[in-house]
Amino acid sequence: MPVYQLTKELIFPHPLLAENSILAIGGDLSTERLLLAYRNGIFPWYNEGEPIIWHSPNPRFVLFPKSFYISKSLKRLIKQNKYTFSIDNDFKNVIRNCKQIERNFQDGTWITDDMENAYIKLHELGHAHSIEVWNKENKLVGGLYGILMGKVFFGESMFHLESNTSKLAFYHLIKSYNLELIDCQVYTEHLESLGAEDIELEEFLSLLETFT
Repeated sequence: MPVYQLTKELIFPHPLLAENSILAIGGDLSTERLLLAYRNGIFPWYNEGEPIIWHSPNPRFVLFPKSFYISKSLKRLIKQNKYTFSIDNDFKNVIRNCKQIERNFQDGTWITDDMENAYIKLHELGHAHSIEVWNKENKLVGGLYGILMGKVFFGESMFHLESNTSKLAFYHLIKSYNLELIDCQVYTEHLESLGAEDIELEEFLSLLETFT
């Protein structure tokens, strides 16, 4: 089946029509389109110079907050009180760190300038949120950001500049919000170690209907 080409009309094909995760291309990153996408289990993911590519993977990688795994090393780090946390205190620097951080097996970043600006606007409108981790020198050393809808947090990206600070940000996210589901989008070994798991896309869409 050919990939669906979006127009200016605010509409997406049904997520279950995605092939190899890809549902559609084109459109824009307007606030209205992004919110419609997330509400329907769809998200943009593409490289600079490409058209916008909209994804809805099956299976979907998610984390249920009750399944969040706190390792012994993370427990020790929490008890040490080496770091402080904040919410929405420095969203712009969180997304910029996520954009600039080097990642294994990845050439460049998928957070384009247009993506960065679109999510900053979502934040300014109260839809996107960040968790910040600060060290004793008041330096931002870890964090994450994503979209909050009801009791679902759609995680977009995370970073760490000191060991385990992205895990601390995840821990603080779960402590700070009354969440039923965290969308991790696609598999990573890091998130699997925290308790994330694959579920069928149909189940994921049903959970969105219930909790957003």
